[in-house]
Amino acid sequence: MIDEKLKKQSPSIDEWLKEAKKDPASLQEGMFLVHNGVVRQTPKVKVREGIDDGSLVKGMEFTYDAAKVEAAIDETYKMNGIFHVRVWLNEGHLQLGDDIMYVLIGGDIRPHVVDALQFLVGKIKSECVTEIENK
Repeated sequence: MIDEKLKKQSPSIDEWLKEAKKDPASLQEGMFLVHNGVVRQTPKVKVREGIDDGSLVKGMEFTYDAAKVEAAIDETYKMNGIFHVRVWLNEGHLQLGDDIMYVLIGGDIRPHVVDALQFLVGKIKSECVTEIENK
C-alpha cells in the first residue's frame, strides 16, 4: 500500500515495523528489509554511467504515478515468501538529503526478501517515478 497520509513527512520505520509485526502474516516472516532513497549531490549519470560533467545536484523535482506504484506493489506480493509491503514516496521540490522514498518488505527468508526489495525499488525507479535533478 502507498502511504499517502505521510506525504512530505518521512515515516517512522519503527512504527512501520511495529504495525507489520502486529499483522497475523508476520508469524510467517523471518526478515524485514528497508530501503531509504535520499537526494544526493552526485548526479545519477556519474554514479550509474561514470560520466562526470563536473556538475553537482542542488535538488530534485520528484513525482510519481500512484496507480503504477500500486500495481508494482501488487506484483511484489505475488513473489515467493512475501507477506508485507509498504511504500512511502515524497513529491515536489526536494533538497539535498531529503528522503525520496521508503520501502519496507517482509518475508519468510533472506533471498526472497532481498529479491523482492530489489524488484520493487527497481520497478518504482524505472516505471513509476519522474526525477529531475536540479544542477
